[in-house]
Amino acid sequence: MSGGGRCLRAAAAAAARACRTPAAFRTSQRSLRTSPPSPAFAKELFLGTINKKEVFPFPEVSQEELNEINQFVGPVEKFFSEEVDSQKIDQEAKISEETFEKLKRLGLFGMQVPEEYGGLGLSNTMYARLGEIIGLDASIAVTLAAHQAIGLKGIIIMGSEEQKTKYLPRLAAGEHIAAFCLTEPSSGSDAASIRTRAMLSEDKKHYILNGSKIWITNGGLADIFTVFAKTQVVDSNNLVKDKITAFIVERNFGGITNGKPEDKLGIRGSNTCEVHFENTKVPIENVLGEVGGGFKVAMNILNSGRFSMGTTVAGLLKKLIEMTAEHACTRRQFNKHLSEFGLIQEKFTLMAQKIYVMESMAYLTAGMLDQPGLPDCSIEAAIVKVFSSEAAWQCVSEAMQILGGLGYIRNYPYERLLRDTRILLIFEGTNEILRMYIALTGLQYAGRILTSRINELKRGNVSTMVGIIGQRLRDTMTRTVDLGLTGKLGVVHPSLEDSANKLEENVYYFGRTVETLLLRFGKTIIEEQMVMKRVANILINLYGMTAVLSRASRSIRIGLRNHDHEVLLANIFCMEAYTQNLFTLSQLDKYSPDNLDEQIKKVAQQVLEKRAYICAHPLDRTY
Repeated sequence: MSGGGRCLRAAAAAAARACRTPAAFRTSQRSLRTSPPSPAFAKELFLGTINKKEVFPFPEVSQEELNEINQFVGPVEKFFSEEVDSQKIDQEAKISEETFEKLKRLGLFGMQVPEEYGGLGLSNTMYARLGEIIGLDASIAVTLAAHQAIGLKGIIIMGSEEQKTKYLPRLAAGEHIAAFCLTEPSSGSDAASIRTRAMLSEDKKHYILNGSKIWITNGGLADIFTVFAKTQVVDSNNLVKDKITAFIVERNFGGITNGKPEDKLGIRGSNTCEVHFENTKVPIENVLGEVGGGFKVAMNILNSGRFSMGTTVAGLLKKLIEMTAEHACTRRQFNKHLSEFGLIQEKFTLMAQKIYVMESMAYLTAGMLDQPGLPDCSIEAAIVKVFSSEAAWQCVSEAMQILGGLGYIRNYPYERLLRDTRILLIFEGTNEILRMYIALTGLQYAGRILTSRINELKRGNVSTMVGIIGQRLRDTMTRTVDLGLTGKLGVVHPSLEDSANKLEENVYYFGRTVETLLLRFGKTIIEEQMVMKRVANILINLYGMTAVLSRASRSIRIGLRNHDHEVLLANIFCMEAYTQNLFTLSQLDKYSPDNLDEQIKKVAQQVLEKRAYICAHPLDRTY
């Protein structure tokens, strides 16, 4: 038997073992926490508090689950390192049938599909671990994510028992491929503006689906589509309104065509195309969730999968560091290795720090998602996506600088990585939209809790105003903030005490600033995008600081190798994030000289009015 055949057989055996024992996954998944679910962690930061029990200690998995996943990881790593030709996939702009078959045999099309429907039933933590490996090829990673993180995810979280039994087994086996159809020519981030329509037939047995979707990953390969369309719904006042409904649509229902694959900048091996529906008859039993409840279905699907980008990107960047470090340690200039120059060392520190933060946030979020009760971690997942995507773009760019001209040549993988990572800032919600989501969701949560207090201030309640003035006087007198992270009963290791104190200070003053913003803007804050961007940036830093402090404290206490390296990375990040937060908090002050929002808006208005750069050319003259 050939080496490839032996590898495949071993992989199949590992997959079979995983299939026989998914109960172990689910048991350990439930054992991550035993207490009832608490309010989501990130939302509490808007109140200036740290919900320690949600994030300390750092989530653990059982040894049994770890042993099982390690058996599965080996064959998958071997397959991606020895048999996946990413350069060929990129050049040919497709994933070969042979590669697809091996992915199916490894069980990678059903990682999170429950065991009773033929999948592996992996926890979010174990799904994240496999994501580190799958991320080594961006086209394969995107194809698998479109299939299960969004394509079939709606059936898992919102489907009826009949729908799950009918569709999930073949999807888990890879016999059917799934796609998620939301985006249209007239609607991108604004999902509510879709025009695809589903009309109930006269016999009320079918919906007749008409419309077009664009940029659909797996659109030309899929057998099963999760499609979102406008439907007529009668509300409680007996008025007919258009609302979005989600449908499970089979290609063999008829009336479905797709365009040719798009010729993309990156992730070229993934199939992306338009999908058209013309009088497609969809049985009423294929409504996913409730009629008119499609927007909720879409948001639940998208919010549940974003966290995994952290480990997918981390796996890619770890490989990038290895390749780039090899070059830096062997390439000589000015009688020195590149690795001896301070500006090159700075780039490697930045890459290592970014990986550590995104990996810490991703596994912390996965651990919270694995708690009983399906906690709402949508803000945390969005934070992971924003941070990881931007860090990926920055790290690949820095690696290109280290490599010089070598990084720009197509015979090497670096320029492909640059092209592949650019999409990360756009899909699964643009980072601009996600920043608005992070800020607005948290501000709404804080607003509901602080409503009575804010209303009293607006009415001029004397006792409340005196309390606020006293609080602010104490703040200006360099108040010592203690939120319980350090000290005798603290949860952060003493070697990280200074960083923990910085986090506590940032969180406290963030809470005070949130209250001020709500009082200042009220409901109109939704129109203040530059304000909300700053709020989101602070929260991203706060969650990153929390994640690295929790993880590094655990590593020290259980004696993990190189835990001193983790302490360095955690302290560097916390110091930088703390400083950034202080500046951003100052910009949120109404009268801050650091706030240039009005000037920025004025420049933009003048440019957009003329749709051009309007400054006179430096060689122009009036005399």
